[in-house]
Amino acid sequence: MSLLKNFATVGGATLASRVLGFVRDLLLAAAVGVGPVADAFVVAFRLPNLFRRLFAEGAFNSAFVPLFGRTVEEQGDEGARKFAGEIGAALLFCLLILTALAQIFMPFVVWALAPGFVADPEKFDLTVLMARIAFPYLIFMSMLAFIGGILNTYQRFAAAAFAPVMLNVVMSCVLGGVLLLGVEDNMTLGIVLTLGVTFGGIVQLSVVLIDLKRLGFSIPLFRPCYTKSAKRLLALGIPGVIAGGVTQINVAVGQIIASLQDGANSLLYYADRLYQLPLGVIGIAIGVVLLPSLTRLLRSGQETEYQRSLNNALEFSLVLTLPAAVALAVVPHEIVSVLFERGKFDQLAVEGTAAALAAFAFGLPAFVLNKVFSPGYFAREDTKTPMKFAAVGMILNVALSIVLFPFFHHVGIAMATTIAGWINTALLVVVLWRRGHFAPDFKVLRKIVLILVASLVMGGAVHLASLGLAEYLSDGWFIVRAAALGVLVGVGMLTFAIVAQLTGGSDLITHAKSFRRRKSAT
Repeated sequence: MSLLKNFATVGGATLASRVLGFVRDLLLAAAVGVGPVADAFVVAFRLPNLFRRLFAEGAFNSAFVPLFGRTVEEQGDEGARKFAGEIGAALLFCLLILTALAQIFMPFVVWALAPGFVADPEKFDLTVLMARIAFPYLIFMSMLAFIGGILNTYQRFAAAAFAPVMLNVVMSCVLGGVLLLGVEDNMTLGIVLTLGVTFGGIVQLSVVLIDLKRLGFSIPLFRPCYTKSAKRLLALGIPGVIAGGVTQINVAVGQIIASLQDGANSLLYYADRLYQLPLGVIGIAIGVVLLPSLTRLLRSGQETEYQRSLNNALEFSLVLTLPAAVALAVVPHEIVSVLFERGKFDQLAVEGTAAALAAFAFGLPAFVLNKVFSPGYFAREDTKTPMKFAAVGMILNVALSIVLFPFFHHVGIAMATTIAGWINTALLVVVLWRRGHFAPDFKVLRKIVLILVASLVMGGAVHLASLGLAEYLSDGWFIVRAAALGVLVGVGMLTFAIVAQLTGGSDLITHAKSFRRRKSAT
């Protein structure tokens, strides 16, 4: 299968997951708003969700996929099964130990993640309870990442990509039930929400297990041992997790500081959910598909094809990312208002979320480029260099968050995350280029400049259109406001497509025809 088709498979699945995630968050905003339950849920879900993004969305694969791919090539399926059995046993054992320790020391974990909650004992105790219920989600997501890495190596991307959809389906049903039954008690709300998270994890894991069975790949059961394979994976995995999850680590740091402001964690959560849509569809999909592809090309000595794939991924990611970033920065208030303003989510919450979203938007291209260039290191089994760059980014993020928070409150945290993201990505690109592992295609660089121009023109058109549609975006029934937002999106997409096509920034018509031909051929 082509890189484009695999990307479309993962990206389409991620898009479906994020759209359903919006449905979930619409219901969450209506049910709990930005009050104490919302703050507690964000913190309780952050720890397992951080591991989900670190593992399930690429960082675990950065270490596992190259090693597993090498085993498949050198030892065949039988050797691959043995390798998978050893890694699976060690991984599950470590997860069970970690979960047991977390359950025991959860008050200290919550204190570390949200020190500001200590001043409100009721909120702190609720957060501890919810975190204990939600933490087993980590086990299911880590095992999903492990099995997903096996499936991806065999060019089966659909199941692992579609699995997250099930969490949003489960949580939407749970929240719908909460709203229908009119549940108001904070304790009951917290328990129901976190039980939904854990059950959603079980359903997601079931999806990839079914596809693994269809593949005919059985994983033998071994007693957990510190084998040579486990040692090598650990050596690559620890720096890979840190490097691949720099964005999520920065968000977690921001959460700790934001706990000092009432409602700040909730505002950052909703803003994070919005900019995570393009990041998930574009950046994560490219990272998941690009790593096995680059690893395979390097193993077979196809350096030219390797460079072409990296440059194509760079161009394709920015064609989708730059216009999305500009749109989020130009009309954040309109987007947040239409999607979330109802129930307990009031105008003040809209203003706070929109300000954070605009700050995150400027960092979106950097977060996506991180997913494009990190595989250039991981494919060579180099996870230490990206880890060092991630450490620089984290130190900068913490310092800037501390400096900016007193002046800009939660928006300062978003600004710090954006700046740190750009520094981390710049380091990745420059060092990869100096090593000769990234040869920029100047034709691609010229296209990127034209794509930026098209995105800025689109931003102007969207701003003017938002002024004309202001009455429909702010008043009336939800369906009217949603339709107006849809028109706004349509204006942006059409403007960008026309300008990009006319200037030569991207031949979107040819890309669309090429993809349809590939789809028909398969």
